Amino acid sequence: MAQDFWASSGYRLLDRGPEGWLVPRDDYFRHFLARAELVPPPEAGPGERHLHARLLDKPRLAVGEAGLAAVEDADARENWTEYLRFRDRLLASGSLEACYLDRFRPSTAGRSGPPEAGAIAPPFVDALAQAIVRGLLEGTADPWLARAGELFFRRQRVSVEGGQVLAADASTIEAYAETGGFGNVGRLLKQQQTPVATVKMDVLTAENAPFYFLRDELFSFLLDLTPGREGADALARVLERWVAHFAGVRVAIEPVERVDDERWRWHVGLDVESTAILNALYLGEALADGMRERLATLFRLAFEDPADAIAEVAGGPVYLGLAFREDHTIKLKPQNLLVNLPFARAS
Repeated sequence: MAQDFWASSGYRLLDRGPEGWLVPRDDYFRHFLARAELVPPPEAGPGERHLHARLLDKPRLAVGEAGLAAVEDADARENWTEYLRFRDRLLASGSLEACYLDRFRPSTAGRSGPPEAGAIAPPFVDALAQAIVRGLLEGTADPWLARAGELFFRRQRVSVEGGQVLAADASTIEAYAETGGFGNVGRLLKQQQTPVATVKMDVLTAENAPFYFLRDELFSFLLDLTPGREGADALARVLERWVAHFAGVRVAIEPVERVDDERWRWHVGLDVESTAILNALYLGEALADGMRERLATLFRLAFEDPADAIAEVAGGPVYLGLAFREDHTIKLKPQNLLVNLPFARAS
């Protein structure tokens, strides 16, 4: 039976356009206006309160410089500036997918000013990715697909022991470390050096998988990304859907333990670290101590129709890598698949 999950994504506040891409309703914008970053706190001034009330009433209302300048607090004014930039870019794009693609088009770097000038802030990019992945998984009852989908918009902390690769939600770990999982009360107890119960984060298994959809907003399950395990396979399936949804190209992705291919012609790093590692391996260069071990997961991608790839690939595979940083965190960059795969035609 299909499950609902990630209410925080706002997916239920979106419509589907003719292409199947997600189109925001007014309530999707109200969903952002209900977040703590934008809800005026008790000490907020009348300018900030007035702006918030006006946008709740008319979420698409144009807000000029004078409207922003009326927000009294500088930090709040920055939050409003970032939100309105995101909202206006989304409205101009027409769909979440078009807005996401526009954020990463190569031409962005060619605009006047620094490459990041006027860009959507990372939290809003993650919000787009979450809603899009939620749409890709609509109708699923598979908890491994849902847990793997979390990597598209949430930073992970990775542990590797005895060849097993486990990914845990980094923010959840940090919150547990600070508060014991008990919010402000837990933080107070920690400050008073009062022992608090440890909140257990379970590896997703066949036994506890049915509980995922009861705990989906807690982001408290670890995912086993070891090749041959359900987690690595589930991430491959979600990556396949991501490529098909954006590019209209069918690919088959499978986890592998190593690249052993004399015809290695193309690779894509799914994060900054793996890009550097794969580049060095491809060129036969020596890696710094420990770098090879940080390549947590490898995938082999094949185009189902060889004509969808450029001639250089000639029906051969594309290798994908996912690596963790020195602090053992991973931030998957799914946009790399859209801009770096060797498509024969623009997606």
